[in-house]
Amino acid sequence: MTPAIAGPATALLVGLVVPSALLVAPATDPAAPSTAPLAVHPPVTVPRATVPPATTAPFAGPAAAVPAGESVWPLYPRPEVVTGFSPPTDPWGAGHRGVDLLGSVGQPVRSAQAGTVSYVGTIAGVGVVVVRHGRTRSTYQPVDASVRVGQHVAAGQVLGTLALFGSHCGLRACLHWGLLDGDRYLDPLTLVGAAPVRLLPLS
Repeated sequence: MTPAIAGPATALLVGLVVPSALLVAPATDPAAPSTAPLAVHPPVTVPRATVPPATTAPFAGPAAAVPAGESVWPLYPRPEVVTGFSPPTDPWGAGHRGVDLLGSVGQPVRSAQAGTVSYVGTIAGVGVVVVRHGRTRSTYQPVDASVRVGQHVAAGQVLGTLALFGSHCGLRACLHWGLLDGDRYLDPLTLVGAAPVRLLPLS
């Protein structure tokens, strides 16, 4: 038997191996503040609300519900007509072969009627899109095009975005919208019922 060495407050057991499972932590006062380190948990990631990107669908906006065979304004909402239609008296005369619609740079430009894109390119550095609708065709400039030649478009479908270079309104962005029947220029506002009434002589 191993002798015990007694002390004033502690009894040491010499040569006795005590299993760790039998060791008991000293009692603590439950009311005393704990000095144990706080448990560290990984940060909780709260998912942010998902914001859908801006749609590039061809029918984004009110133009989605255009009935077949009807026409729409090429800019939405309904734009201000800065300069109206004033055709020349002869093919080489001065005049305004279309209308200028006030818009903003980057604004979507839409096809006024269903048809097929017949031209996408630049004329004198100005972006132009032409859409054929049977015997007539509509023109749009200045436009940064997003369509291709031969592509079928519905009324209200986006053709591109409005550019500033080539605007007929100086420092303001305007869409020049034209309509032709063969080589004859027509007032495109007739497509949307906004053309001014012109009185013809009785004779």
